[in-house]
Amino acid sequence: RFWVSFKEAGYFKFCCIFYIYVCVSKILRAVAFYSPRTIEQRLYKLDVGWPKHPEYFTGQTFCVAVDPLRGLVYVAQRGDNVPKVLVFSDEGYFLYAWNSTLEMPHGIFAINSPTESSVWITDVGTGQYGHTVKQYSSSGKLIQVLGTPGKAGSGLNPLQFDQPAEIFVEQTGEIYIVDGDGGMNNRLFKLSQDFNEIWLRGENGTGVGQFNIPHSVTVDSFGRVWVADRGNKRIQVFDKVTGEWLGSLKSCFEEDGPSSVRLTASEEYLIVVQLNINRVSILAAPPIGSIRDCNVVNTIQLADEVKPHLVDINVKTGAIYVAEIGAQQVQKYVPST
Repeated sequence: RFWVSFKEAGYFKFCCIFYIYVCVSKILRAVAFYSPRTIEQRLYKLDVGWPKHPEYFTGQTFCVAVDPLRGLVYVAQRGDNVPKVLVFSDEGYFLYAWNSTLEMPHGIFAINSPTESSVWITDVGTGQYGHTVKQYSSSGKLIQVLGTPGKAGSGLNPLQFDQPAEIFVEQTGEIYIVDGDGGMNNRLFKLSQDFNEIWLRGENGTGVGQFNIPHSVTVDSFGRVWVADRGNKRIQVFDKVTGEWLGSLKSCFEEDGPSSVRLTASEEYLIVVQLNINRVSILAAPPIGSIRDCNVVNTIQLADEVKPHLVDINVKTGAIYVAEIGAQQVQKYVPST
């Protein structure tokens, strides 16, 4: 019986050693996964010093736009008795604010040239200034109004919007607008520089070229128009000349639809925001003629209830600016290398 007890004790000892080995192996694998080497592989890191004075954010920060030529960052916010547009330097210093003929800003875009600079803002308000897309000077002077102020609609002559979500303006002056953010329209416009319709795509639905809350739009140098089709949980892509549908990316968005889409300066990556899961995803931009695969190469996971809404990129420095309606702030992320 002593021999049996000795063998049982040996077996017990072996089991204990094996269990400890398994546990240590798991710990080592976990340490390796979270090692500094892995962290260094992150493509972007938070710039904790931007802005210098975050107390200027006094409302819900819905959108952000960068003028890389002049080093300006425009932030549009909502709320009672708050300035609707805040202007910061790229380094994070507050410069000035303005609050002219804006009710509920949703999307914002800065366009610049060596001779002039202006800012386009979509207004989804329901009052006398709402349902419009407006162009302002960098100091806040109203230059141009598209749409019928205070009146939602789907008309083309005169042009009408219902909660227009976002705008993208090319250096040629051609304009792309996604209309709308939950209103009666689900469509993508292309307008000439003198605001005449070139083509119009979309209607409410889940099929090819149809939309359910087209929320963000951007254009690349290859002539492709990228639309964050938020309600359908996909990005749809169109030819900028003809409006022809080129394909869609969907497999990356099973958890939550894309709220915002931008391209990095090299156009190697798509920067995509997912509001409901508080995430910024970096996708590999598909090559020409191959808009099928959806490849997430990196993510920035934000805290719960941050609610990132729209994003913009400084194509000169590579910095990403994320407007967060839940946290009521804009955060800046810079390339890690």
